[in-house]
Amino acid sequence: MSSKVVVIFSGGMDSFTVLHRALKDGKEVYALTFDYGQKHVKEIACASKVCQQLGVAHKVIDISSINQLLAGSSLTDDIDIPEGHYEAESMKSTVVPNRNMILLSLAVGYAVSVEAAQVYYGAHSGDHAIYPDCRPEFVMKMNEVCQIANYQAVEIFSPYLTNSKSDILTDGLKMGLRYDDTWTCYNGRAQACGKCGACQERLEAFADNNVTDPLTYE
Repeated sequence: MSSKVVVIFSGGMDSFTVLHRALKDGKEVYALTFDYGQKHVKEIACASKVCQQLGVAHKVIDISSINQLLAGSSLTDDIDIPEGHYEAESMKSTVVPNRNMILLSLAVGYAVSVEAAQVYYGAHSGDHAIYPDCRPEFVMKMNEVCQIANYQAVEIFSPYLTNSKSDILTDGLKMGLRYDDTWTCYNGRAQACGKCGACQERLEAFADNNVTDPLTYE
């Protein structure tokens, strides 16, 4: 199997850990970040900074025009970001229709072009309640499709699919990672809001690991 892998790297703490997990696994990493028209680009800036520091090949791809088709998400439309835990019904407004299928398809195309055997994808168990395209059955089916969609089979690899965000942070801390250059909050203000589902889950993960989040909160 080729040691080359494509890592979908948003700049958040989960994909940051996945990126380092791939490097720890001895992989030659091609990081791929998408601007899909989200309300802020703080994560993208973090992703670029991290890849530059690590000397990792990195592409930022503007696919924001797809928002002409994908309406109804508070992450991309003029809809207020809900406050509350990920498991709250209101958090369904943060779903971007078919987003991860689109991103994975593009990542697989890139993998074929650079002859990479795998696409590393940071779905985890905390996403399962709200995001259908982060659930194990979705990842399994996408993986099956990506084995036959091209002459070269590409595996969708989700190392933390059945783990919680707390588990992901635990693994990152074991790797000696610092999370200063990651961004999780759905809002793009100077400081993280601490109230959206993404912030709450992040704060829970740091509390579960008895460490202090390096980000500042409103």
